[in-house]
Amino acid sequence: MTRSVLNCGYVALVDSAPLIIAQELEFAAEEGVELNLVRQPSWSALRDMLALGHLDAAQMLSPMPVAMSLGMGSLPAKIDALMVLSVNGTAFGASNRLSARLDGVPFGDPGAILKAIAKRVSGPIRIGVPFHFSMHRLLLSYWASTLPELQIEEVTVPPPRMADAVADGHVDAFWVGEPWGSVAVQRGVAQLLMAGRDVWQFAPEKVLAARHDWISQNELEARALMRAVYRAAGWLDANQNKPLAVEILSRSEHLDLPAELIDPAVTGHITPKIGTAPVQIPRFLHFHKFAANFPWRSQAAWIARQLGADGAGIQGAKTCFRSDLYRRHLFGVNADLPGASEKVEGSLKFETAVASTRGHMILAPDAFFDGSTFDFS
Repeated sequence: MTRSVLNCGYVALVDSAPLIIAQELEFAAEEGVELNLVRQPSWSALRDMLALGHLDAAQMLSPMPVAMSLGMGSLPAKIDALMVLSVNGTAFGASNRLSARLDGVPFGDPGAILKAIAKRVSGPIRIGVPFHFSMHRLLLSYWASTLPELQIEEVTVPPPRMADAVADGHVDAFWVGEPWGSVAVQRGVAQLLMAGRDVWQFAPEKVLAARHDWISQNELEARALMRAVYRAAGWLDANQNKPLAVEILSRSEHLDLPAELIDPAVTGHITPKIGTAPVQIPRFLHFHKFAANFPWRSQAAWIARQLGADGAGIQGAKTCFRSDLYRRHLFGVNADLPGASEKVEGSLKFETAVASTRGHMILAPDAFFDGSTFDFS
């Protein structure tokens, strides 16, 4: 049988795993498509490749489709998020020089870390983020906005170069996806201070994105791709599969990194400082559990709000997260679909049962560190 070949872009991060697993374990082949995975050196390169039609689909930072569709940035284009690929999975860290000034501040306490930086550091602090339109940058801005006197200088650094930027003194701190925070720790140039989930407990980190026109013209391929990635995400969140997932991701054709640098994100055992014991971080990275793959339109609205969009922009952003296609294409593959496509972001303090097609859906806590909630209905 002849399969459609889909060119799919990704950046070498642990949360590219659903695409890699969909290819390697033949979930894509079973759905009738072949994935040609094309590794990109940076998010700007990936953006350009997708917008210009050199890629059919791509792993993207969750704010990128919203920003591009709202005409923000250097290359606007109508881009849709078909589904969420991963939730959380990032870490905030500091150079050894800055970490020494923060000695005694508890790991994972956003308020205490922020106050300590403001009190013990004079002048601007240079913080590396992978891309301006990233969840890293939005979480950083949201977190830092609670202490306006803190001066932050944002520096864009591709994830694989983050440890180098710290070692060279180009940045004082960083917010990056795994494994690149752990790489900086193991190189002995930095210390991790908290996980992204400490600021927002259930932040959509990466999405599966494609051009709006490509989706319209290739409905069968989009359907097959979504179903394959959905199955791969479910496989990834099963504990018994994690060792094999780490081995596959470490291969030279994928992340090309030692397994011990990939394992922390997959298992949630993060080592904050070289020579110390790993810390178990609940829900550090999710690929599937707790409806992680569902593209909540309220999440797109929160992103648009943080990007400075007005009311019309927020409503437009909601259309980028294709919950309609998710329902259409994943119905019939035992996917449990929520009864609504929007929710009050930040309102869940505990695991909560919600209405769904199969009646089995549990949502994870999604609280923000400052207790705020966001209702975009």
